Amino acid sequence: MRKLFIYTILLTSCISLSAQEKPKDKYYDAFRSSDIYNAVWRELDINYVDTLNHDKLNNIAINGMLQQLDPYTIYIPEQQEEDLQTMTTGIYGGIGAIIQKHGNDYVVISEPKLGLPAQKNGIVAGDEIIAINNESMKGKTTQYVSNKLKGIPGTEIKLKLRRNGDKKLIEKSFLREAIHINSIDYYGVIQDSVGYILLSDFTDKSFSDFKTALTELKDKGIKRLIIDLRNNGGGLVNEAVNIASLFLPRGTMVVSMKGKSDQSERKYKTPFTPIMPDIPIVVVVNENSASASEILAGALQDLDRAVVVGERSFGKGLVQSIRQLPYGGYLKVTTAKYYLPSGRCIQSVDYNSAGVERPKTIPDSLTNKFKTKLGRTVRDKSGITPDVFVDEKKGNYISYYLFVDNIIFDFVTKYYYSHPQIAEPSRFNITDSDYDDFIAFVKSKNFTYKPESEKMLAQLQKIVETEGYKDKTDSLFEQLAPLLKADVERDLRNFRSDIQYIIEAEIIKRYYYQKGYTEFFLRYDEWIKDALKSFKKPDTLHS
Repeated sequence: MRKLFIYTILLTSCISLSAQEKPKDKYYDAFRSSDIYNAVWRELDINYVDTLNHDKLNNIAINGMLQQLDPYTIYIPEQQEEDLQTMTTGIYGGIGAIIQKHGNDYVVISEPKLGLPAQKNGIVAGDEIIAINNESMKGKTTQYVSNKLKGIPGTEIKLKLRRNGDKKLIEKSFLREAIHINSIDYYGVIQDSVGYILLSDFTDKSFSDFKTALTELKDKGIKRLIIDLRNNGGGLVNEAVNIASLFLPRGTMVVSMKGKSDQSERKYKTPFTPIMPDIPIVVVVNENSASASEILAGALQDLDRAVVVGERSFGKGLVQSIRQLPYGGYLKVTTAKYYLPSGRCIQSVDYNSAGVERPKTIPDSLTNKFKTKLGRTVRDKSGITPDVFVDEKKGNYISYYLFVDNIIFDFVTKYYYSHPQIAEPSRFNITDSDYDDFIAFVKSKNFTYKPESEKMLAQLQKIVETEGYKDKTDSLFEQLAPLLKADVERDLRNFRSDIQYIIEAEIIKRYYYQKGYTEFFLRYDEWIKDALKSFKKPDTLHS
């Protein structure tokens, strides 16, 4: 019964880390629970009428237990060890392409990465993956196809692809490579000697990648810097600390951690001599900036070294450690909370309070005040509050559905095969004729969608009927319903600017990959425009 042994070891490890006010009571409860669990296993194994799938049941039991804790404490079975390595190192063996489900039949290549095996071997966005190593991929999930594409670097992979609807399949054979997911999606000089670095995560190469980018920008003579952490979900804490050391005096406290055990307590100070200690910095964050992103942004804010622009960040102030378990498994467990230089912890949810959901905002009355190095007020328990807020532009539903239903993707694929080349990202725009072609394409696909207002009206009508006001309101609903009903061609005209922007961005990605896509994106990015303005505000802090 090796599964019983695994669980006993797991419980024993948890017990050894716990701090107790009444040690005997807590030890008793833990061992009692372990005995009950083992007894259930024993009785099931001996008496259950059918053969048990021990691995499946054990995983369900462990995951059920962990679901009662925070969402960051997870069990990683041996079969997912490769995912853990990818998460921490940013490296995996594969072909270097993003894939997505397209319809009910096949997964397609949505973005081959420049310079990686897929792109080097002539695979393009829109190619349907028909077979991998002679195994049909029809009806397979995206995860299944992804697992088949991955493998040990240097091993051969054979693909059968359908391109642009052709009946004749394309066959490709090449070697997988070690794919390094670069943490820096883009960097460059955007205007007026302003450097820009888009940092997507914090893996074990992030500091090295960031330092290389910053050094190149320094050599180009930048006088100000924007660090874009939007949608950066975090990663390795030490990488965030190392990046902070590029701008702060050596030995500066960046973050401290406090948990139950002495092992979980740690202080992180900048380990290196800064290479740009005086450059004005703006850090851009949004609600998806979390964990290590918040450490970097929050530390630079607390030390009055940068201005933070954007919206309130996610609010993840919990730290996880990876603990190895028997038989190749791992436990990623929350072991501490982190505290920024001002002393604040920005964790926005108390997961010990049953039933509490993460609020989007927390009233100031429930937070505590802390002071930055120069005496500015910051608060805890609510993520990183920006110094300069940016109002997120509201989207429209037709753009959303055109994108998720792959209408735009398919149109761009068609456009790609009829246009051998396009203008560079800084000058490219589609024409009126191109947009008319898009409208005709949408019609040919019989595209329809239901606006949220139409859905809400139907729900309201049911509520009104339940409450007995049907006779009094029917005529009003009849008048309002046609006004809210989707008119696809009308909406394609009314929301042209938003839709055209998405089309142009997707087209540019086909020709110029991620670099060109980001260059185009920066032309219209209101957040970056606000970041640039903040450099010029006399009341905005810049060290």
